[in-house]
Amino acid sequence: MARASGARAQLALAFETTYGTTPASGFVRMPFTSCGLGAEQPLIESDLLGLGRDPAAPIRDAVTVDGDIGIPVDVEAIGYWLKALFGDPVTSGTGPYTHEFRSGAWSLPSMSIEVGMPEVPRFAMYGGCVADRLQLRMERAGNLAATVSLVARGETTAASSQAGTPAAIALQRFGHFHGSITRNGASLGNVVVAEIEYANNLDRIETIRADGRIDGADPSVAALTGTIDVRFADTTLVDQAVAGGACELEFAWALPSGESLTITAHSVFLPRPRLAIEGPRGVQASFAWQGARDDALGRMCTVTLVNNVSAY
Repeated sequence: MARASGARAQLALAFETTYGTTPASGFVRMPFTSCGLGAEQPLIESDLLGLGRDPAAPIRDAVTVDGDIGIPVDVEAIGYWLKALFGDPVTSGTGPYTHEFRSGAWSLPSMSIEVGMPEVPRFAMYGGCVADRLQLRMERAGNLAATVSLVARGETTAASSQAGTPAAIALQRFGHFHGSITRNGASLGNVVVAEIEYANNLDRIETIRADGRIDGADPSVAALTGTIDVRFADTTLVDQAVAGGACELEFAWALPSGESLTITAHSVFLPRPRLAIEGPRGVQASFAWQGARDDALGRMCTVTLVNNVSAY
C-alpha cells in the first residue's frame, strides 16, 4: 500500500478569469518547500442537557480553507506569487524583462492551486485562492526562502489531476549570499538579520451559503513591516528614530548572470530601540520598522524582478 510522501508531492497554479472558477488550462508547476493549504471543519460539541451524562452527537461548524506555502525565492516562479500579492506588474524591456510590482492595487487576482499526492492518489484543488501576505527573512548565509499565506474559497478532491500537464519552470534560486541592503541609496552596514512582511490584510466575505464557502476575500489597508537587527556601531538609525523622519530601504538580490529581485520600501519609519548590554559580546539593536505611503510616488513599496520571462 502506497503512503503519502512529501518528496512526491506536486503543486500547480493557474490564475482564474472568474473568482472561484478553476481554469481548464494554464497551470504552472511551482516549486515549494512546504504546504499547509487545506480545508478545516471543526466540530461543535453538544450543549444539550437532560440526556444523561453521555453527550449527544456533535455538529459540524463552518469550513475554513486557508494556509501557508513555503516557497524558494527564485528567478521565475517568485513572479507568480508577486502577481498574486500585488496584481499585474508593469513590464518593460525586450529580454531581459523588468517586471515592476506596485503596492496599493484595489483588486487582486485569484488563483486555483492543486496540491497532489499521486501515490495515494489524492489531488486537492483549491479555488478562489487570494494571497494575504508574504514573509521573508534575510540572513548572511543559507537558502533564501519565503512564506506565502493564502485564503481560498473551497476545496474539491479527485483521484487524478485536474491541472492537465502543468508548464515547467526553470529553477534558479537566489541565495542570502546575493543579498544587499541600502538606506537612501547608501549601503547599510552591520545588519545581522532583516525580516520583511507585506500583508494585504484580506477581509473574508463570510455570507450564509448552503455550501459553506466564502463569497470572496477583499484586500483592506495593506501593511509593510519588518525588523532590522544591527550591531551597534554608529547612530545613523537611532538618530533617524529619535528625529521621527522617514528613509527609503532597499532589499536586493542579484545573480552574476544578471537576474535580480529588489524590494523597495519608499517611506520607512523606525521606532526608538532599547540599547541593552547583555554581556561581553557585541551590542545589538533591533528596529521594528513600518512602511508608509510615499506621497511623491503614490505607493508604499515597489518590487522589481528582472528575468527572461516576457509576461506574468
